[in-house]
Amino acid sequence: LRYADPRGPGHAGVPAQAVGNAVFGDFTGKDQNMNTRCIPPRSVRTPRQACLLWLTGAIAAAALAAGATRPCLAAEAGPSRRAQRPNIVFVYCDDHAYQAISAYQSVSAYGLNLNQTPNIDRLAREGMRFDNCYVTNSICGPCRAVIQTGKYSHLNGFCCNGNRFDGTQQTFPKLLQKAGYQTAVIGKWHLGEHMKPQGYDYSEVLIGQGPYYNPPMLRNGERVPHTGYTTNIITDLALDWLKNQRDQQKPFMLMYQHKAPHRCWEPGPKWLSMYDDVTIPEPDTLFDDYSGRGTPAHTQDMSIAKTMTDRDLKLVPPRNLTPEQAEAWNAAYGPKNEAFRKANLEGKDLVRWKYQRYMKDYLRCIAAVDDNLGRVLEYLDETGLADNTVVIY
Repeated sequence: LRYADPRGPGHAGVPAQAVGNAVFGDFTGKDQNMNTRCIPPRSVRTPRQACLLWLTGAIAAAALAAGATRPCLAAEAGPSRRAQRPNIVFVYCDDHAYQAISAYQSVSAYGLNLNQTPNIDRLAREGMRFDNCYVTNSICGPCRAVIQTGKYSHLNGFCCNGNRFDGTQQTFPKLLQKAGYQTAVIGKWHLGEHMKPQGYDYSEVLIGQGPYYNPPMLRNGERVPHTGYTTNIITDLALDWLKNQRDQQKPFMLMYQHKAPHRCWEPGPKWLSMYDDVTIPEPDTLFDDYSGRGTPAHTQDMSIAKTMTDRDLKLVPPRNLTPEQAEAWNAAYGPKNEAFRKANLEGKDLVRWKYQRYMKDYLRCIAAVDDNLGRVLEYLDETGLADNTVVIY
């Protein structure tokens, strides 16, 4: 988080060239007490107050710097004042567990050294790492609606996937627009196609969940085709907007949102064979029988042993590949799948194989995200924008 105090350089112990970066782990499905390094815990803080603090605190800091809380500021501010307001790049992934961010592995209770994410780690190393936070609603669409509005799901009206998001309600991008920011959202939206994203000067978003390869997207509401790997395409579009489509004289807020590493965890061509020579550490709970736990733990349908489909396990290729993509895919998975079928695994050996296949594909998708984040950070560095840009993961 390249963060500037809204009152100006030197305030609150923040040096003139303050450096930070905020990294938010995706604590999907887990509520944890709020205790971040930048906001001290208070005994009087209620769970409701803490629940949105991890995100809205960062956004509010940027919005305050933008003058979003003072409607007259946009008129008062001259060109020099506008130029000093921080840009915002909000990087959002889907189902990226904090245990799969190497910056968090030293504090993970699991103690697993799973993977390396050097570009995400850079944000933590140069700035702030949030170790504990709440999730208001961990499902794909509802979580996005919470971020847009700062409201709980029952208040913003989007409680589960398949709902229709009311884009007419107040959102933080609309406030930034009023304060003179140009705004863009690129990547996964998942709040419905009934209206284009509101509060954005530019949008190019996936339709629904979107595929990992060759995604059709909605560019300002109009359907356009794309050929390639979705994580790369989203980054290409984000960089194109940053380089060629925005007004260079205005501050900007870009929501750069990946599908990965959401199920079905389909790696891109560059990462298809990554981890082939590695055995991923198994958690102690891989063969948990949920004894002593309640009915939900016993009846859930999210297990390695029972839930994985042939598509999840890459025993069949994605349905929408080009011939060139299919050739690379089959070259990577064909020999491995043939060896699996010949082994005729059963029982715990089969579960162990499924776990390795699942985790390697999951981590391959994360590697693509981290590599592409590096492309964006490199552009910010090369152009000097990094000196005045808030980057949130």
